[in-house]
Amino acid sequence: MIGRLILLASLAIAVVSAQQCEVCKKVLDDVMAKVPAGDKSKPDAIGKVIRQHCESARNKEHKFCFYIGALPESATSIMNEVTKPLSWSMPTEKICLEKLKSKDAQICELKYDKPLDWKTIDLKKMRVKELKNILGEWGEACKGCTEKSEFIKKIEELKPKYVKEEL
Repeated sequence: MIGRLILLASLAIAVVSAQQCEVCKKVLDDVMAKVPAGDKSKPDAIGKVIRQHCESARNKEHKFCFYIGALPESATSIMNEVTKPLSWSMPTEKICLEKLKSKDAQICELKYDKPLDWKTIDLKKMRVKELKNILGEWGEACKGCTEKSEFIKKIEELKPKYVKEEL
C-alpha cells in the first residue's frame, strides 16, 4: 500500500515538473539542436544561435526570449545564465528550474496554449481577443477589422492554410 502511494506521488511530481518551464525547455532544446557539434561547448556560439532563433520566435517563445535578454528590445539580460550551463552540457530542465527560475519566476510561468479543437469550436461564441490571438499564433493580422464578424471571416479564409483536418 505504501509502495503504491510513493509511486503515485512520484508520478504526480514528474507530471508537475514536466509542465513547469515548458516554453523554456522547448526553446533551449530547439536551440541546442541547431548548434553545430563543434560549438556546443562555446557559450558565445550558443548565444549567437539563441539570438538567431529568437529573431523568428512568436508568442510565448518571443516572450521567453525577451525575458532572458536575447532580443534587442530586452531591458536586461541573463544570457550568461543560459549559455554557460548549456556549454557545460547541463540538462535544459535543470537550467530552467534551477538557474533561470530563481532569476525571473515569469520564465517558468510561460505555458503553451492548448491546441484548439477545430471540429467542435464555435468562433461566434469566442471573444474578439481570442479571435485576435488565433490570428496572432498564425502570424497573421486582420487589417481594418473592427467587427467580430470580420475577424471570423478572416479566420475562416485562413483556416485551410493553418488547420490540417484529420481524415
